[in-house]
Amino acid sequence: MTRLFATVSAVAVAACMVTAPDRGEAQVIDVPAAARADPSIWPRAASPAAITDAEAQAFVSDLMSRMTLEEKVGQLIQADISAIAPEDLLTYPLGSILAGGSSGPFGDDKASAQRWLDLALAFREANARRGGTFVPLIYGVDAVHGHNNVPGATIFPHNIGLGAARDPDLIHRVGVATALEAAVTGVDWTFGPTLAVPRDDRWGRTYEGYSEDPEIQRAYAGPMTLGLQGELHPGRPLAPGRIAGSAKHFLADGGTTDGVDQGDFAGTERELIDVHLGGYVQAIDAGVLSIMASFSSWNGVKHSGNPTILTDVLRGPLGFQGFVVSDWNAHGQLPGCTNESCALAVNAGIDMLMAPDSWRALYQNTLAQARSGEIPAARIDEAVRRILTAKVKAGLFEADRPLEGRFEHLASADHRALAREAVRKSLVLLKNAGGVLPIRSDARVLVTGDAADDIGQAAGGWTLSWQGTGNTNADFPQGQSIWAGLREAIEAGGGQATLSPDGTFDQAPDVAVVVFGETPYAEFQGDLETLDFAPTGPLETLRRLRAAGVPTVAVFLSGRPMWTNPEINASDAFVAAWLPGTEGGGIADVLVGDATGAPRHDFTGRLSFSWPKDATGAPLNVGQPGYDPQFAYGYGLSYAGPGEVGVLSEESGVSGEGANLDRYFVEGRFPAPWGLSLQDGGGELRLGDAREGRSARGGIAVRPADGQTQESARTFVFSGDGGQAFIGGPAVDLTRQSNGELTLAFRYRVDQAPDGRVALVLGAGRVDLTDLLNAAPPGEWRGLNVRLSCLAQAGADVAAVDRPWGLISTGAATISVETIRLQPNDGQAVCPPAAR
Repeated sequence: MTRLFATVSAVAVAACMVTAPDRGEAQVIDVPAAARADPSIWPRAASPAAITDAEAQAFVSDLMSRMTLEEKVGQLIQADISAIAPEDLLTYPLGSILAGGSSGPFGDDKASAQRWLDLALAFREANARRGGTFVPLIYGVDAVHGHNNVPGATIFPHNIGLGAARDPDLIHRVGVATALEAAVTGVDWTFGPTLAVPRDDRWGRTYEGYSEDPEIQRAYAGPMTLGLQGELHPGRPLAPGRIAGSAKHFLADGGTTDGVDQGDFAGTERELIDVHLGGYVQAIDAGVLSIMASFSSWNGVKHSGNPTILTDVLRGPLGFQGFVVSDWNAHGQLPGCTNESCALAVNAGIDMLMAPDSWRALYQNTLAQARSGEIPAARIDEAVRRILTAKVKAGLFEADRPLEGRFEHLASADHRALAREAVRKSLVLLKNAGGVLPIRSDARVLVTGDAADDIGQAAGGWTLSWQGTGNTNADFPQGQSIWAGLREAIEAGGGQATLSPDGTFDQAPDVAVVVFGETPYAEFQGDLETLDFAPTGPLETLRRLRAAGVPTVAVFLSGRPMWTNPEINASDAFVAAWLPGTEGGGIADVLVGDATGAPRHDFTGRLSFSWPKDATGAPLNVGQPGYDPQFAYGYGLSYAGPGEVGVLSEESGVSGEGANLDRYFVEGRFPAPWGLSLQDGGGELRLGDAREGRSARGGIAVRPADGQTQESARTFVFSGDGGQAFIGGPAVDLTRQSNGELTLAFRYRVDQAPDGRVALVLGAGRVDLTDLLNAAPPGEWRGLNVRLSCLAQAGADVAAVDRPWGLISTGAATISVETIRLQPNDGQAVCPPAAR
């Protein structure tokens, strides 16, 4: 599921014709030949007969005979908990709610397990009090690597790591544990398993896929579905502790051009079947109760409006008997539709519309379309029957839920042991020169790197919040960081472990473990132009340690393979650890041997994604013509074999000036392609990444300042004669970002209150910060998040932004700023008035 909206692509609008001749006739889409599926060439699958057993269908038929049209239409609408309150259900007979990526109970995305259950019970109680025909809600979340919304739950490795494990039985057990931990908090349904086949690692959701090759999805889809739901039986609901699954995102979300999220798969139907159908056949055969349609397109036609995919294929040869849910306001991207009205999606085959914040108007408009015949009565009944059937099978009509509130199952000893096993099996050893691994447990070990003692970075995106940012170790009370796991293993063997984030030491260690990698992200913000691992700090640390004669082990955390040849060259051993989650001890299990140097566990992980030879990011997948990776699909060393790797080329193939859409000033630097400029009546002074300077007439000056770290901030001194500081670069398109929940965020400190007006600038958009700055306590660092949509309304052309941040002051003021970037709305975003 996504947390963003996007406009309908020009290609989709051009390719599709919507036919709605007269009010009262069904709205349909005329699908062009390039995006029209031929059911006769698709493979065969079938939902188990237990989904539609006679007893369940008789119950559903009786229930539907008593439902009003208003109640039936309500089953088609799903609202997000951030935009609906339990009392709304007294008026609106909705069928479903969800907790989206950054939506927590009662507005708290760090809410306790008890509060999660309290919320579920409050919605159920209100739904029961409405009157009329009673139909229970189905409540869904993205439990995509464990019950990752809840502090204290077990966080398993993301799917990219599980794919490297090559272990279907492990996947089944992870599904069982995830379902149980979700069920005890009142959740009925998870939007998983994710069956995307990522073909371009620049895609920000790469880590949600098991592999670039569909063989692993085919091996995993059935076991994960059965782990979540259990085996279906006629006349019986899911067993306690099991929840409904939702295979996603149907179809080819991992095959979009240039790895663009919500983009277009420009390919043949044969490729759609052979690659991107992936594990859907196996998930359907295993009884998955729902499927989520993708935001993406096939040859210009959005899947969520393509009846040849959603109906002709899915309900034809694939034999799917569950219901189809759309993605986050995805219906609003269809031509002729809005978030609040889209008969087209329902007629194409969407049974439940995910309308997180648009649900009220969508309900009313869908009801009007049902009354007029724009959505035929038979189509409404078909969708309702599918949804009710799934609710029966999920056990939602059962009064007894014996496991709810049994919070001892969250991060239980068994589940933590399982997660630790998953971490061990997911690790891939790329290099082990001189047998530096395993580390003797009686050694003197230096552990360094910003990620070593950061569980949040090890867990990655979709953890407690949508992007996974802002988490600390305190948010994982039963988790263990990589550092803590290494320390435990070394000290147990009589050795000495020291944590030194910057890699300095007083006494030379026997070996150093450097833990580094990507910081958390999810879809959209995770999209990249290249696969170059840009931060230079880890490489400097590795080279400094090597120069001091210290053997080095690199532990690389990432949601995708990245070009890291310089870091591999500077390391004696290099481990791809992916995003391992909360059980950092699993890494120590493999890296640290016993006091004799014998391994306790060997490396068994094998690459499920090819490792790139350069940083260009051009799609590189096993079986493609010209396939020539640095490390091939299936590669992975073990202690039994040689670990030498020759010196790798450090020619990245990219200039380093690629489009960086979301980071403008971080760690005291202006990352490429952005640079700082100062401007007053005497003209513009371009400083680039220089730390200090003064504009031509002295209207504004800048100097370095200490923020969270030394010289990580800049102080702007406005003299009172008028001046502007701005970050500039090549024009970039922020249309998608401004349509969603992203904000322009930075930290600021008022050192001298303004005596004029101060405006925040993005392109031509200006909003007035004067009152906000005057109200800030002098000398105190504060955070500010301004919605991009607000800046667009204030005049910014978000399709061509060459100045993503700036400050203008008409009077004297001194303001320090730090960490300027785009980030998700954390609930604190503001929309200041447009500047005069």
